[in-house]
Amino acid sequence: MACSRSRSSAEEQPMWQMTQNSIALFLRGKLFAEPGKVIQRLLIGIAVTAVLFVCLAEAGTPLWLAALVAALLGGGLQPYLFKDLRYL
Repeated sequence: MACSRSRSSAEEQPMWQMTQNSIALFLRGKLFAEPGKVIQRLLIGIAVTAVLFVCLAEAGTPLWLAALVAALLGGGLQPYLFKDLRYL
């Protein structure tokens, strides 16, 4: 019995193709209706993550754990920050 392997072309993986298309639109500035709000919300997320990391590190948490917790909480904040953004 032969083992069938899945092909890895972008045409057969619509999710990968959609991701590539979204990245290209984002880099060209044509994904969001209000790019200024996107930058503002990204900066808020980055600032929250950085503050969490510094506070946890100053509190004596090992750096690897402080980075992990800050990244998880900062990343978890992104859907909330991006929920009201309009796409083109």
